[in-house]
Amino acid sequence: MEQTMELGALGFWRHFLVGMLKPLAATAVVAMAVALSFTQRLGLEREMLSGIARAFLQLSVIGFVLQFIFAQKNNALWILLAYLFMVTVAGYTAGQRAKHVPRGKYIAGVSILVGTAITMSLLVALKIFPFTPRYIIPVVGMMVGNAMTATGVAMKKLRDDIKIQRNQVETALALGATPRQAILQQVKRSLGIALSPGIDNAKTLGLISLPGAMTGLIMGGASPVEAIQLQLVVKNMLMGASTFSSILSSYLC
Repeated sequence: MEQTMELGALGFWRHFLVGMLKPLAATAVVAMAVALSFTQRLGLEREMLSGIARAFLQLSVIGFVLQFIFAQKNNALWILLAYLFMVTVAGYTAGQRAKHVPRGKYIAGVSILVGTAITMSLLVALKIFPFTPRYIIPVVGMMVGNAMTATGVAMKKLRDDIKIQRNQVETALALGATPRQAILQQVKRSLGIALSPGIDNAKTLGLISLPGAMTGLIMGGASPVEAIQLQLVVKNMLMGASTFSSILSSYLC
């Protein structure tokens, strides 16, 4: 099936249903996990089943949406709409993680928007990716997801540390420090915790496991060398977007 086949095209639904047989067969592994949870009395069976059901539903829906978008003519408009939708959901999710941060959802949303926009603009300006939905939307999705995680962790950790070390911060302010100077150590600690997983992942890239983008390309028939090149670009942009977004959130908190 051509990737640009429209949803109403002859044979689209048949190909889709046939293609879903393998993912359905793979749920046998989940059934084993559910059985283990039940026998060990972990109480995670419902969450496992609901999580997999949501994954099937959400990925199927986004697949149809992308199929529709890729067939449209006005690329810029659809890229913008998809981008704003992802940032909105990511901002809400990151803000939920940092519930006690005032205007947390707004801060997270703005931080993710600015951080990912800077990174993507640079990649497009350098002509690393063409400005088309097929390239930009998946790439932006990866950046927004990583920025969301880093921003949520940074905001929550910063808020918790300031709360725990309130006396220390107030003392620094009384001695004439600026608000930023007074919480500098807390900011460094929160950003270190938020960004460390990505940095550690970069250090072990290719040694412990093959990254998702690289694996997908290789399984799709691409040369391993070409897959490595794209994966390096992906890793660079994820680290950049996460760093920009999390640092900005520390200023806005």
